[in-house]
Amino acid sequence: MRMRFLAPVVLSAVLLAACGGGSDSKTTETEKKEASSEAPVDNSMVDTKAAEAAASKGAGLIEQKDCKTCHKVDTKLVGPGYKEVAQKYEATDANIEMLADKIISGGSGHWGEVAMTPHADLSKDDAKEMVKYILSLK
Repeated sequence: MRMRFLAPVVLSAVLLAACGGGSDSKTTETEKKEASSEAPVDNSMVDTKAAEAAASKGAGLIEQKDCKTCHKVDTKLVGPGYKEVAQKYEATDANIEMLADKIISGGSGHWGEVAMTPHADLSKDDAKEMVKYILSLK
């Protein structure tokens, strides 16, 4: 009598376990396929490659130097924040040249009493790339 009652329960448990085990992996696989098949955003009409290249090079140069000890992007530290500089100066060739010279030679008077230390080891081209990055932060 025990066998008649126990056998259907065990068979039902085995059948339920066998049928329900594989559905989670198929669902996850389907979700991954759907997520990867989303269409990318079309930016073909926007020419930002040159600006992005200059910005990434300038940002990299700033990371390598000691700029972060006195400057931050959004807030004034010892010197002005980069966004504050970008608001003050237009991205013209003359301003890029002048600000690159300021980075190399240092100076004071434009943003307060504390002088910016000179960066004489920096090339003019690298200083210009840094300025282009800073002025792109408007």
